[in-house]
Amino acid sequence: MNELTERKRGRPAGEELRRRVVAAVLERGMSGNAAARHFEVGEASVRRWIVRYLERGHLRDDPRPGRPSSTEPERERIFRLLEKRPDLSVGALQRALAAEGPVISTASLYRFLKRHSLWRHRRRAARRRNPAPKAGGRG
Repeated sequence: MNELTERKRGRPAGEELRRRVVAAVLERGMSGNAAARHFEVGEASVRRWIVRYLERGHLRDDPRPGRPSSTEPERERIFRLLEKRPDLSVGALQRALAAEGPVISTASLYRFLKRHSLWRHRRRAARRRNPAPKAGGRG
């Protein structure tokens, strides 16, 4: 494996790699140990992926545990404000939300908007390539 395709030890394998490993074992008859060596993954992982596929019919990861989103309880307020004023910047949205309830950090608000496909990049005004020459100047 080269450094572009090498997976760091302890990192989760992508679904595509899991699919290729399971296909090698179930469709091409490769042994689990041989597949583990060939794809440079652990033998226990190969067994776990095969069981997951046979039991569930898919190879997706289970949801990861973690702290619940701090913005989800505020989702209706956020949606209501954006419905009224879709042109609000993130900063203006944050100030409007803070005026009527708990403060939500800018980072949390960005993540919420991105998660709900509401984030849009604003384009900067295009710079003029050939500005008009100034009176009395060169050019």
